[in-house]
Amino acid sequence: MDQSLAVWLVLAAAVVAANLPYFSERVLLVGPRRAPKAAWWRLLELALMAVLVFGLGSMLEARLGQRHEQDWQFYAAAACLFITLGFPGFVWRYLRRGRG
Repeated sequence: MDQSLAVWLVLAAAVVAANLPYFSERVLLVGPRRAPKAAWWRLLELALMAVLVFGLGSMLEARLGQRHEQDWQFYAAAACLFITLGFPGFVWRYLRRGRG
């Protein structure tokens, strides 16, 4: 796998993972279904998905070559980007208007 394919794979995984908590009513995406799932569950799922995507990116970076150590600034910027990628799901869940 080349580097550009790995970057696109991580970005696609981040877009999907950032929106999953908003489109699913299941707890942690596999647990029992709750009709009005609490917002803190969605935030917990969002944090878990961010950790999984960061792990995927780290694994692909190590597989392609030498893995570079990152400081807190990288993770802060990546977390902000992850939250921004989840904005369409947030709009769909909380800001769309009902019919009629």
